[in-house]
Amino acid sequence: LFYFRICEEGRKNIPEHPHLFETDVEILLITGNCKSPIERFWNGNDTVYILQKARQHEESDPMGESRTDDAVYDSSELLPKESCGPMALSVGRAKQLISLYAMVQNPNMTHLKISDPVALSPLWIRCDASDPECTCWLGAEPLKAGNKITGINFFVVTCDGPTADETHFANLEELKAAHKMRHHSSLVTTKGFAQYELSSAAVIEDTLLETKSNISVDITWNAVDKILETPPLIAAATLNIMLESGDPRSPVYQLYRELQFLLALAEGLKTGVTEWPEPFKSESAVELVQEFLTDLKRKLDGYCIYEKEKESEKIQCDTAAVDSSIKSIFIERGDLDFAEQLWCKMKSVTSYQELVDCFTLIIKSLEHGEIQPWIHQGSHSLLSKLIQQSYHGKMEAVPLTGITPIQMLLEIGLDKMKKDYVSFFIVKSRSCLLFQDYFISTSVDLQEQVDRVQKLHHMLEIMVNCTVLLHFKHENLFPLTQICMNYYKENSLNEKHVFQLPIRLALVKKLYQNDHPEIWKVDISSGHGQKEVKTTWQVSTSPLVEHMASNNTGLFSDSTVNGSTEERTYFITVTQCSQVHFT
Repeated sequence: LFYFRICEEGRKNIPEHPHLFETDVEILLITGNCKSPIERFWNGNDTVYILQKARQHEESDPMGESRTDDAVYDSSELLPKESCGPMALSVGRAKQLISLYAMVQNPNMTHLKISDPVALSPLWIRCDASDPECTCWLGAEPLKAGNKITGINFFVVTCDGPTADETHFANLEELKAAHKMRHHSSLVTTKGFAQYELSSAAVIEDTLLETKSNISVDITWNAVDKILETPPLIAAATLNIMLESGDPRSPVYQLYRELQFLLALAEGLKTGVTEWPEPFKSESAVELVQEFLTDLKRKLDGYCIYEKEKESEKIQCDTAAVDSSIKSIFIERGDLDFAEQLWCKMKSVTSYQELVDCFTLIIKSLEHGEIQPWIHQGSHSLLSKLIQQSYHGKMEAVPLTGITPIQMLLEIGLDKMKKDYVSFFIVKSRSCLLFQDYFISTSVDLQEQVDRVQKLHHMLEIMVNCTVLLHFKHENLFPLTQICMNYYKENSLNEKHVFQLPIRLALVKKLYQNDHPEIWKVDISSGHGQKEVKTTWQVSTSPLVEHMASNNTGLFSDSTVNGSTEERTYFITVTQCSQVHFT
């Protein structure tokens, strides 16, 4: 039976992983932790079933003949095809499945002999738009009063486009009139939504800063007057930030390179094989360390009267992409101790032997009393321990073999980079109180400390991008830092995660005021509670229905030919709902 098949799939299915449901249909479960393919036109239950055409039956009858309940089902996993996206069923086949879904939950269908049917999770079915209305999704959701199923909400999603002709756009008054007639309503309310891309609009010194950032703003407001109206400044706004580290033109790119070197050391410590990155300088690390030690010896001997130029290295930025004011966003600390300055020299190490040679020079200088370097209090690295012992003229022997040199360099790198990040967050976003022990703790193993430093770097990239692109000040950086920290205290590193921050719309208005929205929609609603029904009309610059997008790739954005911009093309998506009550 259809009912028991759905229940069974709910118990055994792996989220987002399709299985055969019937010979021509596959099913997948979408939970609250998964990205939903219907999130743009439905925001209901967290758990949803998706039905779609089975890939291994592409050449079957497009009308999809109905299957009997006693058919033999193959529940084996389907092997995904990376070259093929999700496939849609014919509209006729989808209607059959939706009808079965509604029927098995109707308590009046006593002949089915289902005692006390349990409300199923909502069901959505991909459709191939083969009907005149171009239906691309059909959906159904049970209506409940307590544990009793009282009816079904049905949804129909249709799509049109791409089109550059705005005469295709609906008239708001006509949409409201059609909704009133369909649902026999006398009163309707409207709610607007618009999404603008901000990262593409941000320009620095007339140069577009192309990054892997995806920064947009979602805007919602009540009482819409016309299609494509500009959101009022009193509208609610939420910033969406998804950012990947590593843009060469970022003001913190050199720190990113340091992080990559740190990760290479951590991987070498874990696997025994170290992939040495490209050196930071043309001089060898041994030469840099020798020069540094010689200078310290001369200072100790009194030959250096005037303090030399600060040894700490400055963050270098691509001056073609960012100006001098942006360089000041992240400045190397001026309080680097001996170990941290060594890290700045030794991050140019390109081989294990070179690493051993550097530490051999350092340990000999300490043993012979040729240098008396200072280090920060609280440092737990092996090198710091040796330096403290050197103050008393007695150092334990450390064999520079095996993983020991790699661990020693990793430890001083972790100490240095933690202080770099803490310095930024305290100075720039004034988040001292937010910096709890989690991110800088030394009570966990080195690999976990490295993971947490990666999280700090991702947060830093987010703050710097918001400072550069959106001109954020403390009042915005502080809550954003808090949101990021709270997320990363509970989750592993995820540069695909979208961080959301409520903001005042006026803060970003100048970044989108001359641009078109990526998505604009209006919700027309009537009724209350479970009797609420809604019609949604929305226009977007890319298709909101993924299984209808493959044939339209490249057609939905502005393009330029010989310096002239072609017309912007749009996709129109309409969602309508209706209700059937069982009692």
